[in-house]
Amino acid sequence: MARSKVTIVGAGNVGATCAHWIANRELADVVLIDIQEGVAAGKALDLMEASPVMNFDLSITGGGDYALTADSDVVVITAGVPRKKDPNTGQFPSRDDLVRTNQKIVGEVAKEVVKHSPNSILVIVSNPLDAMCHVALQESGFPSQRVIGQAGALDTARYKAFIAMELGVSVRDIHGIVLGGHGDQMVPLPRHTSVAGIPVTELMEKDKLDAIIQRTRKGGGEIVGLVGVSAWYAPAAGTVEMVEAIIRDQKRVIPSAVYLQGQYGYNGLYVGVPAILGANGVERVIEMELNDEEKRMLQISADAVQSVVGVLGYA
Repeated sequence: MARSKVTIVGAGNVGATCAHWIANRELADVVLIDIQEGVAAGKALDLMEASPVMNFDLSITGGGDYALTADSDVVVITAGVPRKKDPNTGQFPSRDDLVRTNQKIVGEVAKEVVKHSPNSILVIVSNPLDAMCHVALQESGFPSQRVIGQAGALDTARYKAFIAMELGVSVRDIHGIVLGGHGDQMVPLPRHTSVAGIPVTELMEKDKLDAIIQRTRKGGGEIVGLVGVSAWYAPAAGTVEMVEAIIRDQKRVIPSAVYLQGQYGYNGLYVGVPAILGANGVERVIEMELNDEEKRMLQISADAVQSVVGVLGYA
């Protein structure tokens, strides 16, 4: 039986770490693609040279030629430019400029993917995440269940990690989920959060839980403040969790940015909600009963996504 194949576009920290963990779990053959061909080829070669020691037995290649990616089952798109200061002016680019720059990059990647892997499933990691999902959907022409954004898996992981750290318990016993957009627009669901089935609200004071929620919202910024660049281990872990669910047809319930068609009252918009991921991509969106406060927060999140999507110029 032929092995699965995963392409990762963008061989930066997140992309390379995705490749590392996909290889280490022996999920699939891996192809790293980057505009800097030597970076992709070099990181792929370095990882391949680790295989005799770590005992993963698969193919890892890299370069700039999309022909290498032919017939991929899953394509992870991390490509794009970060929001950073102009060294001459000291100013950040406007949100609209950043969106349009990454729209061009992600759009070109999507077209190459269609050319070489027309049956693949796209997992989008590029920022601004929800808007880039719309770009990939538009430019690929794929059905929406095959274009999925990664953000909820990362925010949920951070949320669970902080709860485990606060309570001094194993992360394996933390169960919880967050909805909505990435970062400030995240919608926490404390009433659906538990520790080995025990409601977290019985184990932690509200002010401590509120602080954890706020820390989760600012989780990316905390890493940037410490390291100077965006996080890569946790974003890659969230991405690989999704890739594994698809490759192995696990039917995992993972909060993902998915294209809603009436669910939660939204239509034609990517919003972070719990979804069943399997061999067909998004196999079902799970609609949770939200209280008024949760609905209000989700509306704020959806409005923020709609605002950014408006910059793209799609009808």
